[in-house]
Amino acid sequence: MAAIARLSVLLAAALLSACSSRDPVSVPPVAPPPVTQSYGNANDVLFRALGLVGTPYRYGGNTPDGGFDCSGLIGYVYRDAAGISLPRSTREMISMRAPAVGRDALQSGDLVFFATNGGRQVSHAGIYVGDGRFVHAPSTGGTVRLDSLSNTYWQRTYLNAKRVFTPELASNP
Repeated sequence: MAAIARLSVLLAAALLSACSSRDPVSVPPVAPPPVTQSYGNANDVLFRALGLVGTPYRYGGNTPDGGFDCSGLIGYVYRDAAGISLPRSTREMISMRAPAVGRDALQSGDLVFFATNGGRQVSHAGIYVGDGRFVHAPSTGGTVRLDSLSNTYWQRTYLNAKRVFTPELASNP
C-alpha cells in the first residue's frame, strides 16, 4: 500500500511540475557513452518522465510539442532532466556500454527493452519508474503512458534493462 501511495504522490508532483517546465531545447543526439556532464539524478528523470504522460505519440518525435516515439521520449527525458545524451534508437540504446540489470533489481531511471515485433530483436523501450511500472510512448494513435511490467504482453516481450545512473555517475555533482 505504501508503494502505491508513493507512486501517487510522485505522479501528482510530476504532473504539477510539468505545467511550469521550461521549453524544450533541441539537442542533436550524441554517440553512445561515455556519459558526460550530468546535473540530474534518477529521481529527476522519474519526475520528468511522469510529467510527460499524456503527450501524443509521433513516430520520430522527440519533443513534448511535436510528440514522442519511445526512443525520442527516453532521449528527451535524460537530456532535459539529467543532462545526459543517449543514443537515438532503441537498437543503439540496448547496445550502449551501461550495466545490464536483472528484472528483479530494477531501479527508477533504468531503461527497459522489449521485442514487440516478435523474435529477440529490440523494437521498444521505456523508463522504469518503480513498483513494477514504466513510462513509454507505445504506438501510433496513443499517448505517453504508464504501464506495468506484470502485464502479460510486457512480460512476454521483455528483453532486458540497462542502468544509466551508475554509482560513479551518481557521486559526481
